[in-house]
Amino acid sequence: MNTTINTVTIETKQPILLSKKGMKELRKDVAQLEHDRMAAIRGLREIDKTSGHDDRFERIERLARLEIIESELFEKQRALAQAKLMPSRRARMKVAVGSVVDLIDQQGKLFRYTLVESIEANPSDGRISAKSPLGSSLVGKTVKDVVEWGNGTVRGTMQLVSIH
Repeated sequence: MNTTINTVTIETKQPILLSKKGMKELRKDVAQLEHDRMAAIRGLREIDKTSGHDDRFERIERLARLEIIESELFEKQRALAQAKLMPSRRARMKVAVGSVVDLIDQQGKLFRYTLVESIEANPSDGRISAKSPLGSSLVGKTVKDVVEWGNGTVRGTMQLVSIH
């Protein structure tokens, strides 16, 4: 006798930890996309009032743009629904998402990074993803640890000097 058991998988989404700045930027992006969506819809309504052949091509282009906006808006709204502010007090003994770290490279140059979720990453602003080569090698490290990172072509070694 064969018995088949149907199972239901419930996917629990991990919260996305964001800094105050990251949360503000995400909310701003959602608001801008909502504004862009309404403008695109108004533009489509205006084009629907005309019936020229050239207008059909413009309508197709505007529909494609609206689809892109709505797709991006959906992703940002989903991220915002999962977003939580990083705890203000964290154990400063080990590097984790939300940690601000100071590193020194082999030439003695000091670097300061904040470890963030991928959605908030902006290396030029000092925010690196915990999933990046450097970020993933930092997670769990303590002060004075040597951090080796690389992605195949680019490699590096730095020393962790402080965690904030």
